[in-house]
Amino acid sequence: MKLRIASLVPSVTELLVALGLAPWLVARTGFCVRPREALQDVPKVGGTKDVNLARLRELAPTHVVVNVDENEWPTVQALREFVPQVIVTHPCAPQDNLVLHAQMVEAFGAVPGVRERAAALAQRLQDELERTAAQPWPPKRVLYCIWREPWMTVARDTYISRMLALVGWQTLPDVEGGPQGAARYPVFDVQAPWLREVDEVLLGSEPYRFGPSHVEEVRRWLQAAGGRGRVRLVDAELLSWYGPRAADGIAYLRALAREAG
Repeated sequence: MKLRIASLVPSVTELLVALGLAPWLVARTGFCVRPREALQDVPKVGGTKDVNLARLRELAPTHVVVNVDENEWPTVQALREFVPQVIVTHPCAPQDNLVLHAQMVEAFGAVPGVRERAAALAQRLQDELERTAAQPWPPKRVLYCIWREPWMTVARDTYISRMLALVGWQTLPDVEGGPQGAARYPVFDVQAPWLREVDEVLLGSEPYRFGPSHVEEVRRWLQAAGGRGRVRLVDAELLSWYGPRAADGIAYLRALAREAG
């Protein structure tokens, strides 16, 4: 069977390219844009939430990679009707990248170079995890915003929250969202009493593209709630994308934590 891969997960698309599998990619979402040069000729099949199943069927993939948080479950069920192998990913912590690498090796390890590249990525990730764990980090309470109107954040059992926890940053509010569903990314009230406890508010660059005007907006409602936390913009791709970006993300997080003091 000739290998034909479709990826419906931006960070996994980047991982597939890093593993040397770009020549076998036959479909991606419109959000799968990195690395740009390797993907510019790969057909798009809609977004992560609104996959064009008819178009994807025409492209006849042998494998489709999906994600529990990124893609809709009815889409995954529909894919299984015409795709020989649907690979479901669900990293919920930086360490889970090791499992993700193993999934890719299990599916595509027969392609020359994939196993070696996966091993190199795993080693670099392990090095960054150990470097981070070797340092003491003062605890901080952090609000990480992913959306505006309504304002949304992350539950503590999400990848982003567990990434931040590597440097002693605990996300607020103290909630867990479960294995899947909207509760993993809860809406919060900008007048909530717990905002007074926040040390840092982080505004990500995606999925909502926060900018300087939003920093000022957050400062206003944070002060109105009696909070004094610092507000700053952060690179969400480094903090939330798994795959080859994870190791760089951990190093970036350490730099943020050192800056915070």
